[in-house]
Amino acid sequence: MDSGAQSLVYLHGGYGDIFEKIEKALEGKSVGESIHMQLSPKEAFGEYKQELVLDEERNMFEDDLAVGQNVEMVFSEDADDEMMLSYTVIEILEDRVILDANHPLAGVTIIFDGTVIGLREATTDEIEKRLFSHEESLSAMQH
Repeated sequence: MDSGAQSLVYLHGGYGDIFEKIEKALEGKSVGESIHMQLSPKEAFGEYKQELVLDEERNMFEDDLAVGQNVEMVFSEDADDEMMLSYTVIEILEDRVILDANHPLAGVTIIFDGTVIGLREATTDEIEKRLFSHEESLSAMQH
C-alpha cells in the first residue's frame, strides 16, 4: 500500500505518539538497528465499526459537499455519551449522504518496517508540550 519511506520523529516514553507495540520494539534500539513487525487491527487503527457509518439526509449539508470531504458531526450511542467526530463523506446520493468516521486503515493488518536513523534527548520544551497535549487528550477521553 504505502512504502512509508519518510522519517518518523516521536517522543519515546508512552506519550501515544506511535503504536504501543512499535514503541516497545524500539526500546533500547541503537542507530542502524531495524524492526519488522505486524500489527493487528486492534494494535493499529482499530477494528472497523459499522456504527461509525452514518446515513443522513442530503438536506443537512451544503450544496457543495463532495466525496472525500471531512465533516465534523456529533456521534452518540446514548444521550450521556456525545462526542464530536470527524466523518469522511463516502457517498452522495440524491437524497442521502453516507459518512464514515472509521480511520481509513481500520480493520487492516499493518506491516511495519523501520530503522533507527537517529537518537537524541528530548528538550525540556518538547517534553512539557507533549505532557500538556497528552494530559489534554486523557481529559477529553474522560468527559
